[in-house]
Order: sequence, then structure tokens, then C-alpha cells
Amino acid sequence: MSNSTPRPLKITILSCSLDPESRSRDLGREAERYLEAQGCIPQFVDLRDFRLPDFDNSACYRDPAYIPLHQAVRDADGIVLAVPIYNWSIGSAAKSLIELTGATGAESRKSAWFDQIVTFFCAGGLPHSYMAYGATAMSLMLDFKCVINPYVVYATERDWGRAAAAGSCQMSFPRDFGNVWRSSLS
Repeated sequence: MSNSTPRPLKITILSCSLDPESRSRDLGREAERYLEAQGCIPQFVDLRDFRLPDFDNSACYRDPAYIPLHQAVRDADGIVLAVPIYNWSIGSAAKSLIELTGATGAESRKSAWFDQIVTFFCAGGLPHSYMAYGATAMSLMLDFKCVINPYVVYATERDWGRAAAAGSCQMSFPRDFGNVWRSSLS
């Protein structure tokens, strides 16, 4: 057994809201700060910086957004999906991202999502829609054999409190949050 220090984990944080005032983006940024403090290497990807093509299983792979997004998912040791909850489900931009980077097929294309460890950070409007990410989590598990982190962040208006008036969020994470991926990889 080696006594060497493990390499820092590369965690891709996918901010999947197109809303300029996005609370899920705030959650993603908070995760980025936390993961950096834990010695991880976070890569923050904001879908507002990309124009996702419609998924047609053909021309979409020639779109300039495809390669950097596919690589960001494929090359990560773990993924944080920072998503808004709309109409009892994750926002459509997240679904479009998964379709684009998850398809397999022609030209030896392989899904970027296979065997990824995924953590959900959800910003919702109502406290009782906390399971709205469940269908996507199940799909990632069954379609791509992803490991879904059971520590899910689900925040609503009530969770922002006075921090919202100051334009920031304050979240507390489980002490071992940064090690969830490390223990899953060993």
C-alpha cells in the first residue's frame, strides 16, 4: 500500500439554469468554494455560456458546444448538477445537456455519463417538491450506471433568509461532503 497523497479530485459543477438571477447557480458557486477549500479541483460550467443545440442524434455533435461539455462531464471524478426545479422536475437545460452528452452510437461515440458520481444541488420554489430530481437521478443510474450521492441539497426561498437580501447564499454541507467522491472511488 502506498503512502502517497491521493491526487486532488476534479469535480465538474454544471450550472443548469438559464435564469440570470438563478438560485441554483448560487448553490453551484457555493459548492465550488467548498470543494476548493477541501482540496478538490472544481470546474464550474455555466450553461448560459453555451447555446445547446436541439438533440437530433446527428448534427448536434458538430455543434461547438458538444466537445467542451462532453469533456467536462467525461473527464470529471464527480459531477455536481446545480439545477432549478420547475413544474416538479429539473429544468429543461439540464435535460438537454444530458441528452447531448449522454448519447452513444455512430462514430464510436460514448456517453460521458457512464459510471459518474453525481450530486444534485436543487433550487426549488416549494419545500414539498424536494423529490423532483428523482426521475433524472433514476435515469442516470439505470441508463449510465451513475452513482447518485444520497446527500442532496434542496433549497427553497425559505432557505435563503437574510443572505438573499445581501445577494449571497450561506449553505452548510456535511463535513465529509468533499470526501464523498474519494470514498466512492476507492
